Amino acid sequence: MAADPESKLQLVQRHIRAFPDFPKKGILFRDICPILKDPAALTAVIDLFEEHVRKNHQQVDLIVGIDARGFLFGPLLAQRLGVGFVLVRKKGKLPGTTVSVAYDLEYGKAEAEIQEDSVAPGQKILLIDDLLATGGESCIAIMFTGCQAREEVLQKQTCKISNISPY
Repeated sequence: MAADPESKLQLVQRHIRAFPDFPKKGILFRDICPILKDPAALTAVIDLFEEHVRKNHQQVDLIVGIDARGFLFGPLLAQRLGVGFVLVRKKGKLPGTTVSVAYDLEYGKAEAEIQEDSVAPGQKILLIDDLLATGGESCIAIMFTGCQAREEVLQKQTCKISNISPY
């Protein structure tokens, strides 16, 4: 396993594939499945996220993962940091009372929700997703300010691993 951040980044880059015109014409899809298949590459991704968060955001109380790729990296990062993990899911997938928001994707519209009691007042959260495509995921951050608990959004940490691909 590569020890320095640059080596880790290069390892991650080698495990990202690009698929033009997927899921529709004009979209360049970055496939992270090869990262998930390779334990060293997956470890490198989580190492890089952990290093970034520990250096820049020491006050994180919860990791909030955005459906669905945020579920892949978020729990691993939360475990490393010793904090909890909360799901933001597609509408209709969570039980109990939820808060939802609609947002635009680069190829359509979506609606996401979080359980209303997932974040306590004053908790510092870090949102994790695989990339920032249209900014629609930023609407999810706004959703938190509308929750009854009035959570403080520490930062929307977008996992831009797909933007570092050499392809």
